[in-house]
Amino acid sequence: MARVLVIGSTNVDLAVRVERHPSPGETLSARELHTSPGGKSANQALAAALSGAEVTFAAKVGRDAHADEALRLLRTSGVDLSRVEVVDEPTGMAFITIDDSGENSIVIVPGANGAWRPEDVRTLASAIADAEAVVCQGEIPAEVVDAVAVACRAASTRFVLNLAPVIDVARETLTAGDPLVVNQHEARLAADTLGIAPADDDSEMIRTVVAAGVPSLVLTRGADSTLLVSADRVDEIVSCPVDVVDTTGAGDAFVGAFVAKLADGADTRDAARYAAAFAADTVTRAGAQESYRRG
Repeated sequence: MARVLVIGSTNVDLAVRVERHPSPGETLSARELHTSPGGKSANQALAAALSGAEVTFAAKVGRDAHADEALRLLRTSGVDLSRVEVVDEPTGMAFITIDDSGENSIVIVPGANGAWRPEDVRTLASAIADAEAVVCQGEIPAEVVDAVAVACRAASTRFVLNLAPVIDVARETLTAGDPLVVNQHEARLAADTLGIAPADDDSEMIRTVVAAGVPSLVLTRGADSTLLVSADRVDEIVSCPVDVVDTTGAGDAFVGAFVAKLADGADTRDAARYAAAFAADTVTRAGAQESYRRG
């Protein structure tokens, strides 16, 4: 089994369903409230485990009742939680509003996720060296993600960066991502960090990002196709058409499934085809982690 280390965030998601998203200043009544495990890193760790990888999850949770819920599905799916630390900050929370079309808006309260410090990365040196791939996202402080990129470079371990949400990481961290996984909005902000004037055409824009030193890039575009870019080619992976119920966690499902297959030796095209199908399946059910199924 391929060894994947996921470093980052875990939350408890509080999701409400509404007919439509409220306008500024407007109050709406929700039809239902649902509590479930979440957090981009935790979601990706679960998707990677369900896709066949041996996953270690490094995260921070609070000394509160939410911690058990945040880790519930990771624990039952066999993810190694020995690198999860309990801290004095509250467990992270995410407040999610989902409309009738399945689109969501999310507000994050970082809590314990914000307790990460660059020196914490030193304690993960052996886990980083043992992994085929290490995955980071933007829900922990930027200087921590920078430290992970440096540690991966020192250990010659593949570093996968999902720059979501976009945080102010160093240029060298962006160019360490192999791949850098972004959506269209995130790609434009990454281009700005690299000093590139963003182009209107997706293919042209991501080619310029790769030309600026990023080894490879994956551009996710929701229900549209995914673009894979390296120095010498651009591949398009067509998305699977499905009836959408809830898109929460779909991007994370793609990343986790993609990295699991990449770490196991698949080429980027095969890994992305698998990940696109895995992610498409999740949007046919409600919730983030609770919508994931073993691939």
